[in-house]
Amino acid sequence: MSATNPVHLILTAVGSVAVTVVALGHYGYLHVARPEDALLLSEFTMLKTVPGEDYRISLKPASQVAQCIDGVLVLFDTEQKGLTGVLVDQRRQAVRCPGQGTLEGEQ
Repeated sequence: MSATNPVHLILTAVGSVAVTVVALGHYGYLHVARPEDALLLSEFTMLKTVPGEDYRISLKPASQVAQCIDGVLVLFDTEQKGLTGVLVDQRRQAVRCPGQGTLEGEQ
């Protein structure tokens, strides 16, 4: 019976993990988030509408577009194509919306 060298087993395991990570990254299954990929909830403010009270908003629209998909408010960024996210509160609970929508025919 031949004795196996543990160094070879360790190098094989490390090499297998490295090849797997490279393959997943190459085929798009692995995404490393960058800070510019995220928008913080603190960047948004809710304006409470009170009957008879005026409020002012900018005429220039935001670079995000919201859509209700499966009862959850989803934001799409119009400047960075492919940047999509779900609007959540401080507890990471999704902001709900009453409608149902699909992306068919969009974008």
